[in-house]
This record gives sequence, C-alpha cells and structure tokens, in this order.
Amino acid sequence: MKSQQLTLARDAATPRLMLRISDISFSIAGRPLLEGASATIPDGHKVGIVGRNGTGKTTLFRLIRGELTLDGGEITLPSRARIGGVAQEVPSSETSLLETVLEADTERAALLAEDSQDPNRIAEIQMRLSDIDAWSAEARAATILRGLGFTSDEMLQPCSAFSGGWRMRVALAAVLFSAPDLLLLDEPTNYLDLEGALWLESYLAKYPHSVLVISHDRGLLNRAVGHILHLEDRQLTLYQGGYDTFAKTRASRLAVAEAESKKQESRRAHLQSFVDRFRAKATKAKQAQSRLKMLERMEPISSPKERAFRKFTFPSPEQLSPPIIQLDGAAVGYGGAPVLQRLNLRIDQDDRIALLGRNGEGKSTLSKLLANKLKACEGQKVSSSKLRVGYFAQHQVDELHIDETPLQHLRRARPDEAPAKLRALLAGFGLMAEQAETEVGRLSGGQKARLSLLLATLDAPHMLILDEPTNHLDIESREALVEALTAYSGAVILVSHDMHLLSLAADRLWLVKDGTVAPYEDDLDSYRRLLLSKDDAPSKPKSKAPKPKKPSRDQILELRAEVRKCEARVEKITAMRDKLSAKLADPTLYEAASANDLAHWQKKFSEVEDGLMRAEALWMASLERLEEVQAK
Repeated sequence: MKSQQLTLARDAATPRLMLRISDISFSIAGRPLLEGASATIPDGHKVGIVGRNGTGKTTLFRLIRGELTLDGGEITLPSRARIGGVAQEVPSSETSLLETVLEADTERAALLAEDSQDPNRIAEIQMRLSDIDAWSAEARAATILRGLGFTSDEMLQPCSAFSGGWRMRVALAAVLFSAPDLLLLDEPTNYLDLEGALWLESYLAKYPHSVLVISHDRGLLNRAVGHILHLEDRQLTLYQGGYDTFAKTRASRLAVAEAESKKQESRRAHLQSFVDRFRAKATKAKQAQSRLKMLERMEPISSPKERAFRKFTFPSPEQLSPPIIQLDGAAVGYGGAPVLQRLNLRIDQDDRIALLGRNGEGKSTLSKLLANKLKACEGQKVSSSKLRVGYFAQHQVDELHIDETPLQHLRRARPDEAPAKLRALLAGFGLMAEQAETEVGRLSGGQKARLSLLLATLDAPHMLILDEPTNHLDIESREALVEALTAYSGAVILVSHDMHLLSLAADRLWLVKDGTVAPYEDDLDSYRRLLLSKDDAPSKPKSKAPKPKKPSRDQILELRAEVRKCEARVEKITAMRDKLSAKLADPTLYEAASANDLAHWQKKFSEVEDGLMRAEALWMASLERLEEVQAK
C-alpha cells in the first residue's frame, strides 16, 4: 500500500473537524500495530487514549505529529492547527522557570523582541499584544507553575537548579501555557504528585481546545475527558463518556460477542455430529454433504476473551503484636533543622494508610523514617523486634541493574533458591519465561516496576511502604495491585497521585503539613475539593470579629506580576512616545507631509501621551497595593 504522510486538510465544508484518522496502518520491524484503523475527533473534544502497554498508543501520537511515516491511510488536520505536546524535559539552563514558560508563547516573545522604528508597526505590535493578552502572561504562567507544585521563589530560580523530574513539570507547564489547538499528553501524571495530578485534571477539563491524553489514571479519565479512544487488536474504537462508562459499555459488548461465539460453537458441533454420523449412509449422504458445506461457509466468531493477566502475589507475613511501630514526640530530618517533628503516631499490622500533603511537605521523609532509612533525631521510635519492612519508591526502579536479567536479580537476593522457584516468583508478578531472561534495560517501564515490587515484597514484610507504585502500570495492572493489597495481611503505607488506588486500598488518611503529621478526618473527596479550592485549610465557622487574613504567597505573587505587567506597559508606551516625538521633531516630516498627515501624527502623539498617563497611574496603584499587602 502506498505510503502517505500526515496531510493538512483544507476542506471548508468541515470547519469544525479537528482530527480525522482514516484507515491507517503502521508496523514496526514487521509487527503490525495498526491495521485499517479509523477515528474522528471533533473540535474541542477531550479524549483519553487507553489500551494495554505495547499496543502502540505513543506511536499513534508520533504518527499524528508526522514524526513517523504511515504504511497506509491518512491523518488530516485543519491547515493552521497548532499541535503541542511534552516531548522531553526542558534543558538544564540558567533561564528561570517563569521565563522558560513565557518563552513557549513564541508570538508574544517575538513581538516583545521586535525593535521597529515605524510608528504604524509599533501600533500594530501593541494592538496584537493586547489581542493575545500578553500583559497578563506572567500571571497566567505563574498560575500554571503554581498548580504543578512550584512556589513563588522557585519560579524565579534557574532550570539548572531542578532535577529531571521537576524539569518535566516545567515542560508540561510550557505546553499548557502555549495553549495549542491540539494538545497531546502522554502519561502526564507520571511525574506529578497527587496535588499536581488533581490540578491538571481540573485544568484539562476547562481547556478551551482539543486534548488527547494517554493515561492509566482512572480519576483523570473519568473527570477530565468526555470520550475514550480504545486501541486494541490494531483497531481504534471511540466511546462516549469517561473511563467507567467505557468499561461498562465494553464489558457488555464482550459479553454479547462471547455469547454469540458460544452459540456458534454449539451450532458447529451439532452440524459436525450430523456429518460424522450420516456421511457414510447412502440415504443421508446428500444431507450430510449439505451440512458440511454449511460448516465451510460459517464465518468463525472469535471469542474476545481478555488475555490472561498475571496478578501480583504478595507473600503473607506472620502476625505481630500491636503496635508494630510507635512514634512518641519524634522528629526527623537530614542533619539540619527537622523536616518533621512532634510525631505521635501508631501503626498496627492491619492498617492501610494514605499519606496526603503537598510536594515538599515531608511525605517521603516520613516514609524513610518508617522504613528505617532515616533515624529519629528527637523523641522515640519503637518498632517490633521482628518487624520486616518492604519499601518501593520510583527511584528504585531506576536503580535496577540494566545489564542483568530479572532472574539474575533474584539469584542475588536468594542465592540458594532453586531456579524453578525463582521463575515461579517472577511469574507471580507477571514476568514470564521470556521476560525472566531479558536484560532489564530492554524491559518496559511496567515490567521494571513489577520486578521492583517483587524485590520489595520478597521477604514477606509486615509493613509495605509504596511511594508512587502505579507509574508505568496499565489500568489492569493497577486493578491487580489493588487486589493484591486487599489480600495482603500486612500494614500498607501509600503515597500516590492515583486517587482510585487510594480510595480502594486505604482506609486511613494522614495529612503531612506544616512540619508535622496528623490524621485527616474527612475523606478523599473532601481533600480533593480542598485542594481545588486553593484553600490552605478546611473552612471554619466565622467568628463575630474575624482577624485580618494574612496575605498568601499566591496573592503576593499575583500582585508582583501585576506590577511587572504595568511597568512593562509603561516602558513600551514610553518607547512609542519617544519614537513619535522624534518623528515630530524631524524637519523633513514637515517638508514632505501634507496637513492631514501632520494632523494624523500629532493626534497619535496626543493619544500615546494620554495612554502613558493612564498606564503610569495603573502602575502606581499596583505598587501601592503590593506595598500594603507586604506591610501586613
């Protein structure tokens, strides 16, 4: 079939069409990923893309962007559609986070950098800057960065001061700020915490253009999108509704197809029985031949059973007397001032605890204290003498030996164990014979996570600490993890951005905030509403004489951004006024210009003067507001 690359549709008859995927096929190394697949995504739709790992979801994105050449078919978009996505983390430069995000709006950056001497062009620039709301750009960029977990001070620091994971957040902030017509996001919550993931959900739900998001996060797929595009068996199927609606609809389709398959098998068996009994009898030979032809014409209905899924199998520890951990007035840190203090907590073996709290508040620090990776610097921590703790964190996946196989990892941990037993352990975590002998560097992210989970639970821990365990796991694997945790007889401490996992696997909530940890008495939905309302604490009844509220960092940041915006406006209008003044002071103007031309330039100069006075007044007012707030 003739190869065709992405084309840009210019069909005026379908102005609302955003994306059309028509009968596309694509193979990698001879393995077909897509065969005659089609889908139509109207303008403004929010679509979640789902499918098992390895089915080609990321490849589909690359095809839409034109980075790969189709084997057949066509992908069409409106002629001037802007496509945006997070390809990689931003570079480790000396540019501040805020400026890095602002630079993503290339039109704004180009207009501000343009140094025109032509008053008409200056006016055009100012008008266009006003049209694209350029003066509020800093505040908008700061809002996005704040939503993704950055403080006001961090926004002004260089990108080089942050790790790769945090620079991925900056890259995400940049593409959101640029607001492309078609936004492509591939597992965006993998490098976000719960707070950032919930903010992103809310942001995408209100995004004004089209969104395609590959995700295994059921919360995001239920709340941020209105359609699900399912990639399975090299085909694309578009479902209306969020993930839960998709799952129910698809389950019904599978049940119908399964019933049809069984009905056909029964009919086939009946016909075959008649043929076998009467083929040799002369009186029945004609009827037998007729039924044999019916069998040959019968198109087989394949039973669309789900592929066998290997569940997680956590070993069961022996029971210990409660509590297994007791903290009394404990504090913990990294050598300087404690990160957490006044810790008075108790953990029993049947506890299922989710740690809540914004990034940087100390969730990982508490996890390390409980896992004996940090010692209490004050107070007391008492643990059962026989306590075994399993610890899984995302960085441990990156610390696997990439040149060794999963089997070799297990041999190091269990040198005396029989190879058959080691293979059985790997199979219990979905790592079958082929993966057991494959170097870790060639495994998928989900397979690496499974190996790390196996190593964390190998010694049947009494307490399992899981820090973002679902990154790189598909939805079916996440469901299997929930089942394994439900059946597990030890304590569980969870840190995760996956609200669905937390709601099913945790029955207690601890809030890590303001340097300490305390039980959170409301539920996860309440916590989600709290975060999205941008409040710092649950609402309290108003007193008769409320105290003046201390200004928040966000309020100060917004006022600073407003001051900078006003100052920039004054500078731009001043530059325009100076250029007009120079033009009016040029004697050649009066030699060549008509009376109407002179009146035009004098009127424009007067308008700019008035505009400058108004801009300066706004600037002074914003400065006064900032000074008042800072004084509080």
